[in-house]
Amino acid sequence: MSILSVREISKNYGVIHALKKVSFDVPPGSVFGILGPNGSGKTTLLGIVMDVLRPSSGSYLWNDKPADNAIRKNIGTLLETPNFYHYLSGADNLAIAAAIKGKGKENIDKVLEAVNLLQRKNSKFSTYSLGMKQRLAIASTLLGDPEILVFDEPTNGLDPAGIAEIRELIKQLSFQGKTIIMASHILDEVEKVCTHVAIIQKGVLKTSGTVSQILSHGSTANVQIVEVTSDNMSLLSSTIKEMVGVESVIEKDGVIQLTTAETVLSGDINRYCFSKGIVLNSLQIKRKTLESTFLEITGTQSDR
Repeated sequence: MSILSVREISKNYGVIHALKKVSFDVPPGSVFGILGPNGSGKTTLLGIVMDVLRPSSGSYLWNDKPADNAIRKNIGTLLETPNFYHYLSGADNLAIAAAIKGKGKENIDKVLEAVNLLQRKNSKFSTYSLGMKQRLAIASTLLGDPEILVFDEPTNGLDPAGIAEIRELIKQLSFQGKTIIMASHILDEVEKVCTHVAIIQKGVLKTSGTVSQILSHGSTANVQIVEVTSDNMSLLSSTIKEMVGVESVIEKDGVIQLTTAETVLSGDINRYCFSKGIVLNSLQIKRKTLESTFLEITGTQSDR
């Protein structure tokens, strides 16, 4: 069973194709990241599956069924910053949100505790930091204990401390068994919290799958990046090029960055250099990141 199945969804605004036959499945219990540059169609897609927008073509299912009010009531949604009242406390704002939803009033303290705001429940919203305000927004999505959460850019506009707060909160919610679908353009955050990823560029789905599957994508799937230094960098640079398994050598930011086959071990590099009279000061194998994979898939140019 899939929590969400998207089938060839397209959305056109006149001659502008915001989405072009996008299809993917969201597994139960996953943290599913919809990743793409600003303007790629992420928000449009979330608006469609939450019935805020109508697709030009295609369809989607929640829990293998067409969406209805009963299903939507079991989805906590944060598509834009809620209009909280600045002069009211966090608890009073959630009481209003619960009244609008028609559920969740009885677990206001519980959701405040979940987002680490229980001690500030009676503080005015205007006194909250940006991270606290965003955590209160997420608390409002938890009213009624939904099994599915949908977030659009949950860390947008936050400082590093606020981003870290939201990241840990998403991890905690996932640990509780909730399925989380989140759109983001921040690759590092997606890599740290998501189990699955769909990459969209200019309305086109480029790839989707588990994070490990995405990281094994493309031309560099069987290579690794190794950074080395020595007292004689010029000799190291000219010598290491001749080593079997080394595909490229770039000197960057005071280190020599090697692209090598994954079969090349750190010990192999160290022994080769020593045999050539070079003593390495440092050697570090850098794992492939979602950012490097994203650039392989989408290219380096902005969509705007």
